[in-house]
Amino acid sequence: MIEHQFLAAGLGALIGAVLALTGAGGGILAVPLLVFGLGLSMVEAAPVGLLAVGMAAAVGALLGLRQGLVRYRAALFVALIGIAVAPFGLMLAHRLPNGPLALTFALVLVYACARMLLKAHRELRGQPPLGQRMVMPCVLNPLQGRLRWTLPCARALAFTGALSGLLSGLLGVGGGFVIIPALSRYTNLDMKSIVATSLAVIALVSTGSVVSATVGGVMQWTVGAPFAGGAVLGLLLARQVAGKLAGPRLQQLFAAVGICAAVLLAVRTLAS
Repeated sequence: MIEHQFLAAGLGALIGAVLALTGAGGGILAVPLLVFGLGLSMVEAAPVGLLAVGMAAAVGALLGLRQGLVRYRAALFVALIGIAVAPFGLMLAHRLPNGPLALTFALVLVYACARMLLKAHRELRGQPPLGQRMVMPCVLNPLQGRLRWTLPCARALAFTGALSGLLSGLLGVGGGFVIIPALSRYTNLDMKSIVATSLAVIALVSTGSVVSATVGGVMQWTVGAPFAGGAVLGLLLARQVAGKLAGPRLQQLFAAVGICAAVLLAVRTLAS
């Protein structure tokens, strides 16, 4: 049991380092690590992964809040929608067999890693990392420095929260790969503010999903606590060197690892 907990802490530290080096979205690798490294099922791995990603995201969000980067009203609105929808995702996860759930996760992982590859490619070519912004219903008021809340803006942010909450409960992913592109598409915030706001949403939605999983009796705290503690430690340590190591080439490497993990997960599921 002690060896199992040490292994969980080590795997968590790896996820924390990935989050520090690749930004929000890198935590999607938590579930494959738990499945392959600790032998958990998808339903067991999802809330454990969320606990770790949520705690690591909370650290990043607090640091962003101190720097004035988090748009806390938008983050709270998106998170409340996500928290309301997450239990439906968790309920669906309990109704689905492990096989289809694992294959769905593999597809989502490939999508997230493909977006990371595209983002890195654009950065290497000197282009905007998330492409040109075409539609921005949520724009900053230049006089107040706050987002202008309109019906299209609220609708766009609500959809973002609902999708991230559903994926959080269903697959145990933080949803950074959904929230960051959405905020980039719907707002005119700069990238630092987008990432910090996304981390705040991930922290809040993950907390709601972890509470739901705990109430439902599927949260394995003996694994989750050391895994989450390791993730926070890994995040704090990796932040010290993130400025030197982080970049598009490293994102390409992690994306390739993620796609390999998705393929292995799919092959293992189909073979069983």
